[in-house]
Amino acid sequence: MTAFGAVGARADGVLLDAVLLDVDDTLVDTRGAFAAALAAVAEAHLPGDVDHAAVLEHWRGDPAGHYRSYTRGETDHRTQRRLRADLLHRTFGGAPVGEDAFDAWDELFWGTFERSWRAFDDAAPFVAGLRDAGLRVGVVTNAAVALQERKLAAVGLDLPVLVGVDTLGFGKPHPDVFVEGARLLGSAPGRTAYVGDEPMIDARAAHDAGLLGVWLDRPGARRTDERDVDVARLREAGIVVAPGLDDVAVAFGL
Repeated sequence: MTAFGAVGARADGVLLDAVLLDVDDTLVDTRGAFAAALAAVAEAHLPGDVDHAAVLEHWRGDPAGHYRSYTRGETDHRTQRRLRADLLHRTFGGAPVGEDAFDAWDELFWGTFERSWRAFDDAAPFVAGLRDAGLRVGVVTNAAVALQERKLAAVGLDLPVLVGVDTLGFGKPHPDVFVEGARLLGSAPGRTAYVGDEPMIDARAAHDAGLLGVWLDRPGARRTDERDVDVARLREAGIVVAPGLDDVAVAFGL
C-alpha cells in the first residue's frame, strides 16, 4: 500500500479527527514575501551585483541559527532579526547593522515583507475541504500568535492560531507544541495530522510527537539543508510527502 493510500484510510472520518497547519510556506508564500523584502534591502544596502537568490537562501537558511534560538526561547524576536541582518550584510558586502542602524533597516525590510504577503492558490480550497469533511482545523506555528493572526487575516484565511512560539515559550520541533495544538482542538495526537513545509521541524517532529506528519514539499522551495532529504525514508516511517495541498487533500481522501 502506498503512503497516500494509508493516509486515505486514516482520514476517512474514523481515525482522523483534526488537522493542524503551519503558516509560512504552507498556507502563505512567505518565501516570496522574503524575496521581495530582501530585494529591497539589497537595493538599498548591498553591492549592485549581489546574487539575490543567494541572499534569499542565506536568510531562509539561518546559517548561524539565530531564528532557531528564538524558537527555543533563548532570545527575543528583535534581537534574532538584527543579528540575522548583520550577518547578511557581512556575508554579502554590506555595512554592519548595529542597534543604531537596525530600526531603519527593519522598517524597509518588514514593511516590504508585510505588503508582500499572499496566500498560495491551494490554501483556501484546502482549508474549506477540511472543514467540509468535518475535520477540526487550527494553526501551530513557530512565529508569534498575534503576527500569524494578522498575516492570515491579511491574506483572507480564517483560521484559529492555537499555538505560537510565545504560547509555551518555545516552538517546534519540541513535541509539546504539537500535543498542545491537538489538545486545543480536542483531538488525540494519534487522530491529528500536522501539515508543514519543513521535513524535520514539521513533519518528522510531528510524527515523533505521535501525530500524522505531512511534509508539504512544494517544488523549488526546499532550503539548502533540505535538498538531500531522503523522501523514501520519511515515507517508510509513515510520513506523508506531497508537492501541494491539493495532493494532501487526495492523501486525506477528500
